[in-house]
Amino acid sequence: MSNLAKENENSNSSLEEEAQYYGEICLGTPKQCFNVVFDTGSSNLWVPSSKCCLIHLACWVHKHYRSLFSCTHKADKSKFEIHYGSGSLKGFLSQDVLRIGNITVKNQTFAEATDLPGLVFVAAKFDGIMGLGYPSISVNNITPPFDNMMKAKLLKNNVFSFQLCNSNKTSQQDNGGEIIFGGINHNAYVGKLHYIPVSRKAYWQIKMDKITIEKQRKENTCWPWNVLETTNSSTLCKDSCQGIVDTGTSLITGPSEDIKALNEIIGAQHAFGGQYIIDCQKLSEMPSITFHLDGRPYTLTPEDYTLQVRQAKVTACISGFMTLDIPKPTGPLWILGDVFLRRYYSVFDRDNDRVGLAVSKQSSCGSDGKD
Repeated sequence: MSNLAKENENSNSSLEEEAQYYGEICLGTPKQCFNVVFDTGSSNLWVPSSKCCLIHLACWVHKHYRSLFSCTHKADKSKFEIHYGSGSLKGFLSQDVLRIGNITVKNQTFAEATDLPGLVFVAAKFDGIMGLGYPSISVNNITPPFDNMMKAKLLKNNVFSFQLCNSNKTSQQDNGGEIIFGGINHNAYVGKLHYIPVSRKAYWQIKMDKITIEKQRKENTCWPWNVLETTNSSTLCKDSCQGIVDTGTSLITGPSEDIKALNEIIGAQHAFGGQYIIDCQKLSEMPSITFHLDGRPYTLTPEDYTLQVRQAKVTACISGFMTLDIPKPTGPLWILGDVFLRRYYSVFDRDNDRVGLAVSKQSSCGSDGKD
């Protein structure tokens, strides 16, 4: 089990910085430790290199892997380049011992990042990223760390599971959640886990039946008449669509036309880029939004899908739904990021190629109950 830290949402003005969940890994002998995002939306491991180009600000503010200080390092030096939705980087490959909690992976190939352009990685609290996607999307066909764990039979079960804590339940120093390799924390969710088959083994991609937005209107009438209740319903993804469950994405993203329609329904106004703002006083009037996955409803309340960002003692509310058009043949895709995963405990099962979901028990965030 590895605990995850998290930046407090209320301390950040940039939405890209909101909800960074990260945990510790160590490379080399003796250990050199780094904070990394455990990312189900990619499949490579990288950390900043001691050879990081100092013209990039990110190279000044993060820990560096120093190959000369590790007696288990093996040189590779093949070139490496990877692109994310929020930034890209370049570097070269190395090989060393990887340690995560009590798990030791020998001869793990990873990237030493030397070029970290832009400001995305400057502001990040994490040093690097450890991808947990399928090997088919691994850059340079590198075997991902979890696949090496599977090959070496280091785990009781070839699964990993996440609980992401809400910021209003934890302070900036408190536990942001946990990731368990090889097991499930049964104290971390309510009810039963329900599993959804993976539809494409690249990202953790699943079929979404539809998305419904339910809005109730109540009118108080004179006694003795009862309160009048009517329900307005809207449906997106009517004929099913594809989504990926992605711990490395802060928000929920989708095709621009659908996200625009969804944000109009909840009363959000377009702000900049693909982001929308919400009147914080109207949360009680906003609808719940339900994702129907494998015949089961997974509902988010306005409190679940609204992010509060504080700057200069002023609190703004931002919609958790953002536009992202992923072109064919990979897309179009919805991305169910941390806005969704804070509400639902998630299990990623490689033995059976499926994703398990259950309502997260926020009151027990970080408690031990591993199977």
